[in-house]
Amino acid sequence: MWTEEIVAGRPAWRHPSGVVFRKVPGGTFRMGLSDAEVDAVRAIERSGGVEDTIEPFLAGAGDAQPVREVRVEPFLIARHPLTVAQVRHWLPEYEDPYAEADTSTARLEDDLDDLLKLLPFRLPSEAQWEYAARAGTTTLTFRGDGKPGEDQLLDDFGDETRTAAGENAFGLAAMGSANELCADVWIPGFAGAPADARPRTGDGPRTVRGGAADVYPWQGCDEWLLLLSATRYEYAQFTAVRPVAPLPPR
Repeated sequence: MWTEEIVAGRPAWRHPSGVVFRKVPGGTFRMGLSDAEVDAVRAIERSGGVEDTIEPFLAGAGDAQPVREVRVEPFLIARHPLTVAQVRHWLPEYEDPYAEADTSTARLEDDLDDLLKLLPFRLPSEAQWEYAARAGTTTLTFRGDGKPGEDQLLDDFGDETRTAAGENAFGLAAMGSANELCADVWIPGFAGAPADARPRTGDGPRTVRGGAADVYPWQGCDEWLLLLSATRYEYAQFTAVRPVAPLPPR
């Protein structure tokens, strides 16, 4: 069912649908927005790198706290969010008014539930998503504590060279660009959250991670903060999907 191959110089698993997955190694990490990351954002503000105000971000910092250590087992995650062409493998009539090409990230709204029912994969938990996004780092993004710019946005995967250049240490591209849906129900903050990567379940909207490309060109409201590994918010409208899967049997 799965085919193991090399993609952009890294091991990968290709599903018969054409979706390429990377293996994420197991481990532990500090999940959430740390004081050091808040200080890094303040430092960007002091240096004149903030166009508007970071006060709304700081006021909502508690939504990504307290920081806690989380244990994550190995898993597969898609190299990038599902594209329009990939979604059409399950929904042949799918049309995306936001996409410029079939290789662009698919944004789903009315079709979301239909796709989730048909996918042979599942949504990542928040812990899996953030662990994959950080890829061993503890900084604002996997590139460090500097202000991320538009060069970090990646919304189309037709150019393999550009896609490969946007990968983190786990070989994952475009983490933070699209607003990616997670399996967890939205709960402000991490009080009482599990110490492993299980999603928090219940009634209500799910949690979303990322989304900086969805509001580009940026309007001076510091939308770059959506690229941060720890940024999280409540699902409200269209969303992208980056599925996960268990490791294939050997």
